[in-house]
Order: sequence, then structure tokens, then C-alpha cells
Amino acid sequence: MAQHFDPAAGRTGSREEWREARLGLLAREKELTRLRDELAAQRRQLPWVRVDKHYEFDGPDGRVSLRDLFGGKSQLIVHHFMFGPEWEEGCPICSFWADSFDGTTVHLARRDAALVAVSRAPYPRLAAYAERMGWTFPWYSSAGSDFNVDYGVSFTEAQQRDGAEYNFRHFDDLADESPGLSVFAADGAGAVYHTYSAYGRGLDPLNTAYQLLDLTPRGRDEGDLSWTMSWVRRHDSY
Repeated sequence: MAQHFDPAAGRTGSREEWREARLGLLAREKELTRLRDELAAQRRQLPWVRVDKHYEFDGPDGRVSLRDLFGGKSQLIVHHFMFGPEWEEGCPICSFWADSFDGTTVHLARRDAALVAVSRAPYPRLAAYAERMGWTFPWYSSAGSDFNVDYGVSFTEAQQRDGAEYNFRHFDDLADESPGLSVFAADGAGAVYHTYSAYGRGLDPLNTAYQLLDLTPRGRDEGDLSWTMSWVRRHDSY
């Protein structure tokens, strides 16, 4: 249901006043754009860490390796989708992010990059959920693998009890699953390297809906919520 608000309750002005304020904001937006470019360049300068551990995943073509997830590309973006081994559905928040993925994979491929999701739930459950949600991006199960634990998005019972690091900070207690993203690169000899990971709000740029809401008068409109994302539902559940 649409919610209407009275413009008079906010700030109104003339077109000239709007333009002056907009030009001031534009100067700051340009600063942010330049800073974003600088951060992207700094991100690309992070050292690569060779992945010597062997990981296997279940997918539509059976058991595959981490190198196979690249799909012939030299760069791989992995969305650590929260979908635990016993869960019946994928995380609604991760689903909110995943709604932005389809349509991007073909463009990423033109820049030698692949995008996949990885979760700990069994592959048939992932495939069924993807069909329900209408997604076509590649999705693999890391069931039986240490992959999610090693990349800081799933936690053992001992870690949940005694604490562990998430988002480069130590927490005394943790849930079994948390969101994240990891990036890998492969060389011509078949070696795979870990180049980047982000967690929490570091995933914001992946969410198209949030980027669009940030342009609106109300923005994300989450300030009065007890938990900022409590409004989010799976797209077939609103």
C-alpha cells in the first residue's frame, strides 16, 4: 500500500534554491566517486593468498572443485548465501541481495569474471529454492566442506559457543551463518588465489534496491525499526 506524505512537512523551495543545493551536493558526490575509485584501486593491490586446500562443491553437474566454479574465467566472485544444512528456505536477507544477480552474469563474463552463490545446504534444496525464486545464477553446495568456515561466514558449534572472528572483529557469540562475499583469481597454471572478502555492510554495493532507495526522499526508511532490515521479505512473500 502506498504511503503518502505532505511535502510541506519537509523542506520545500524554489527551483533556483533546489539547483544551488543540488550543485553543492554534486560536489560531494564527485568527491565520493573519486574516493570510491581510489578504494577500488587499493583493493586491487591487496596481496593474493594461494588456496592450497582442496574444496569440493555439489552443483547441477555433480561434484566440482573450486577451480571449476570459475567456468573458464580467471576471476570468481562468491556470494556466501546463508542457507544452513538444516534450513528449509534460504535467508530472506541474502535473498534480497540475490535478487540483484540475474542479468549481471553475462556482463561480468565479458570482463573475465564469474559470479556464483555458495551455501551449506544440500544442492537439491538450493536448486528447488532457486526455481521457486526464479533465479538462474549458478549456485553450489559446500556441504561436507570447510569452505564456509574457512572464509569466515559459517561457524562451528565451538566457535558459536566460545567466540570467533567475523568481519575482522572478534565476537564472543555468533550464529551458525553470517553473510559475506569472497573473490578469487586463477592463474594459467591452474592455481587459485584468494584476493578479497567483505562482510556485513561491505555487501551494500551488491544490492540494487538499496542503491535506488538511497536516491529517494525517504531513503531506506529504516530508522524507526528495531532492526533495520526487519521489513525485508522474500520477493514472493510480500
